[in-house]
This record gives sequence, structure tokens and C-alpha cells, in this order.
Amino acid sequence: MLIQLTLIDSCIHGERRAEYELYKLCYPYLMSICIRYTRNQDKAKEVLNQGFYKILSNLKSYDRESPIKPWIRKIMINTLINEFKKEKLHYKTMQYVETYYEEESYSELNESLARSNAEEIYNFIGKLAPASRQVFNLYFIDGYKHREIAGMLNITEGTSKWHLNAAREKLKELLTKNELMLKENNNE
Repeated sequence: MLIQLTLIDSCIHGERRAEYELYKLCYPYLMSICIRYTRNQDKAKEVLNQGFYKILSNLKSYDRESPIKPWIRKIMINTLINEFKKEKLHYKTMQYVETYYEEESYSELNESLARSNAEEIYNFIGKLAPASRQVFNLYFIDGYKHREIAGMLNITEGTSKWHLNAAREKLKELLTKNELMLKENNNE
């Protein structure tokens, strides 16, 4: 995604054609982020438009010395988190846990992941509970630390770790079921 500084300047000055051009350039990248978090095309489009409005509104504060892609990604993720909080989905599915015991042994999960294709894994991530999926995405895909996730979602670090562990366990369960089905189909 190559965005010229002249296009950004035009957007700052409120030129509609430039804003539309920026939208077209950013759309595929931002939509992939939104889909990953919402798993719903209509909701993803709605949040993308909210996030893009925030991007346009804050373009004046963009540091031209740094790449724009991480800057717009951060705005979009924050928009998704705010939307998630607004809908209070995480309050329905979140269990607050103060203690957490992390297992280092995930070799079974890693082996199953190696045998699965990206589309299967993407679908399995979509089957996670919303709060666990959000923590999983923030931690593994977007690279945030538990401390940062806890601050973004207004939860404790322990709860963030619990959701990550719950996501791993659910993924392991789904991958194992998938492997068993594949073996049964191959034996027929």
C-alpha cells in the first residue's frame, strides 16, 4: 500500500476525491483487519467506515516520518476494540480470572497447525468466543503484550492470559476434531 504525501495533504484539506482515493487504497488492508475481529461482513464494513472516519479526522496528527500503515492499523484496532466494548459482548462471555497457570507444552497444537492450511485455521479462529478471539488476535496476530491488551480491554493481565489459553485450548480441540475427520474420510 503506497500512499503519497500529496494525497494525505489533499485529504487534510478536505478534498473529497482525495479522501475517496485514500479509502480505495486502504480498504483491502483495513477490511482484512475488521473481518479478523468481527467475522461478519456487514459489521466489518460498518466498523471500517467508523475507523476510516477517525483516520481522516486525525490525519493532521500523522507523523510523516513514519510509515502510515502501522498508524492506520492502530486506529482501526482501537476502533474495533471500542466497538466491542460498546456492544458489551465481552461482558457476556468474559470470566475474570486473577490467577493463571500457563503451560509451555503446546506441541500437539503446533503439530496440528502445521498440518492445516491457512483457511482452515482462519475459520477455526472465527469459532472462538468473541472475547477470546479478540485477545488471540491482539496477542498473536497484532503482537500486543498482555499488559497492553489488559489496558485496551479494561481487564486484568490474568484475564488476558486466561482468554489466550482458552483460545489455544479451543483451537487444539477444533484441530484435533478436524484431523480425526480427515483420517476417517481417508479410511473410507
